[in-house]
Amino acid sequence: MTAEAVKALRAVIGNEFSLDLQEAVIGGEGLDTVGDALPPETLAVARQADAILLGGTGVPEDEKRPPSEGAGYGLLKLRKALSLYANFRPVKLFPELLDASTLKPDVVGGVDMVILRELNGDLYFGQPRGIETDAEGRRVGFNTMRYTDAEIERIAHAGFQAARRRRKKLCSVDKANVLETMALWREVVIEVSKQYPDVELSHLYIDAASMVLIRNPRQFDVIVTGNVFGDILSDAAAMLAGSIGMLPSASLGSDNKGLYEPVHGTAPDIAGKNIANPLAAILSVAMMLRYSFGLENHAARVEEAVGSVLRDGYRTGDIMQPGSRLVGTREMGDAVVEAVLQSGGGSKLVSASLS
Repeated sequence: MTAEAVKALRAVIGNEFSLDLQEAVIGGEGLDTVGDALPPETLAVARQADAILLGGTGVPEDEKRPPSEGAGYGLLKLRKALSLYANFRPVKLFPELLDASTLKPDVVGGVDMVILRELNGDLYFGQPRGIETDAEGRRVGFNTMRYTDAEIERIAHAGFQAARRRRKKLCSVDKANVLETMALWREVVIEVSKQYPDVELSHLYIDAASMVLIRNPRQFDVIVTGNVFGDILSDAAAMLAGSIGMLPSASLGSDNKGLYEPVHGTAPDIAGKNIANPLAAILSVAMMLRYSFGLENHAARVEEAVGSVLRDGYRTGDIMQPGSRLVGTREMGDAVVEAVLQSGGGSKLVSASLS
């Protein structure tokens, strides 16, 4: 899928400028080659890059390893090392996929939201954590949900600013009725909201938000939430768009540098079969062009190309509909490239890196 995303990137860039792509291993390949899910060499490449396009990192062996030793943990370490704290996950249903969702068309039609997930705190990074044996010989697993007010404040600002660029509605999702960490979350978000009087702020507990996301998803504009809740909500929201294979994401820090990846992980059971959906990876390239390089026209060309191939009936298996044309991963990528080339236009970019 990453290869198809690179094909789309090269197509939209064309000969307008020089594109410097560097590859580095991470996740399962990092463990296999050097015994590290985030090798120091990979981190060095990522630090030097203007932007990072990431492929799936998990492997089946992760289920047998402690979380901190798994392939997927390399991604968490990379986000933390680069202070990429704001994960933007747009959820937009292409009209052509209205019937691909398992939900009724009158529920999902017109869905267009952004789930903003905080990436550097919460249970994934809080200390202490581990598995120990207590005085009675029982094994006890524990994690710490932890946020500082500064961490909450910066993701809240990102949420309000995103809402200000859209429909000016921000829903903060927490569990403030049970968890002290989330009580602080709500308190800080309300305080930050005073700086954005033009944005309508609402609050939902995570359980209620999960229900409303399925019952009435069109009411959402921007959702801002913590690391764990955002991870769960955004995967659930995938079915609003027809498939998790349609959801891109951007992880941003305090500057324009970002890490771009499809929301989905790996699927080792279908690896090498040329049947996976590359559109989320390709749409992640569009987000990279927009956020890291400020190339709105190029980003729009990629997104329009995806819409064009869907209108022409191209489908991978996860979004297949009656009367559509079933194609493989590479064929879908080729179709998008052809649509990009037919669209023409463009501007200028200095450099980029792929890792």
